[in-house]
Amino acid sequence: MNLAIVADWLTTFGGAEHAIAEFRTLWPSAPLFTTVANPRNLGPLADADIRTSALQKWYKLIGNHQLLLPWMPAAIEAIDLRGFDVILSSSHAVAKGVVIPQNAVHICYCHTPMRYAWEMEETYLNDFRIPSLLRKPVKTQLRKLRRWDLTTAKRVDTFIANSIETQERIRRIYGRESIVIAPPVSEQFFSAALQPMTPRSSFLAVGRLVPYKRFDLLIEVANELSLPLLIAGRGQDEARLKKLAGATVRFLGFVSDAELLALYASSRALLFPQREDAGIVPLEAQAAGTPVIAYGGGGALDSIRDGESGLFFAQQTAPSLREALRKFSTLIFDPKQIRNHAQQFTSQHFRERISQAVTVAVNAKQR
Repeated sequence: MNLAIVADWLTTFGGAEHAIAEFRTLWPSAPLFTTVANPRNLGPLADADIRTSALQKWYKLIGNHQLLLPWMPAAIEAIDLRGFDVILSSSHAVAKGVVIPQNAVHICYCHTPMRYAWEMEETYLNDFRIPSLLRKPVKTQLRKLRRWDLTTAKRVDTFIANSIETQERIRRIYGRESIVIAPPVSEQFFSAALQPMTPRSSFLAVGRLVPYKRFDLLIEVANELSLPLLIAGRGQDEARLKKLAGATVRFLGFVSDAELLALYASSRALLFPQREDAGIVPLEAQAAGTPVIAYGGGGALDSIRDGESGLFFAQQTAPSLREALRKFSTLIFDPKQIRNHAQQFTSQHFRERISQAVTVAVNAKQR
């Protein structure tokens, strides 16, 4: 089959891009279509056959893909996919809206319906610091995106959700059913030598420093309890968070994969206070044999086994997190058992399930 891969945008290498890299392992000759791209930031995708839209020249000029979001639906629809039999999109924004050839099949690996358009409008406005004078026109654009997003769901033959949370959202917003395939964990995170839980001392948080990820909650509790807390990542909320941090909180900035692997393996626990659609970070930590203390919502519920590979706290509040930390101190976790639990989320397992899903979708289209 002649297969093409479609992505929203390719400006950095994160969880969505990791899934795309696994698609390319299965179909290495497949071209990769997207709105805009920065190959220098794409790691293993840098050598892919990346084909960008007319927005690329504007992206090179302004260097900010978020500002181009209002024009992305038209850009994705203008992509010419004639000659391809199978379209595999990786979508958390616009990629699923691609227009496919009449007899082709479209499988969408959906990270979430467009969150900023449907459920996180205020978060979007705050995260990207949209000035008050611009908020009304931006909200108008988001309403247009919602209408477009709903319409384009009909262009997908088969939806694959990355979590039960996303599956429920696809059903509620699009009125479509989907299968669930959890995101892949790179094999490198299973390669670290398992370390005993003692004498581990520091807690770890990893991710983009943006408000909805609630690193401020971790800092508040770390300050109160004098907990050693390491925070790996960069983001627009970094300056504010550093002002909140006490003496036991240390910011590591960007860390390499090798450094991240060592951090996972040597940390007492990963703290994960946000609600994510899926969340690759808790899976990586468990692959390295480290338990996760997570907010009990979203995709974390799919990947953490309460009491065995981590535990949950019920509310995104300091008292709830403190109680979880107290409970955590009374439990004994086995790094080997944690890693064994994570084995079901390996890249190989992901590729096997994606390949099977594509085969089933193609066969169903041909009947």
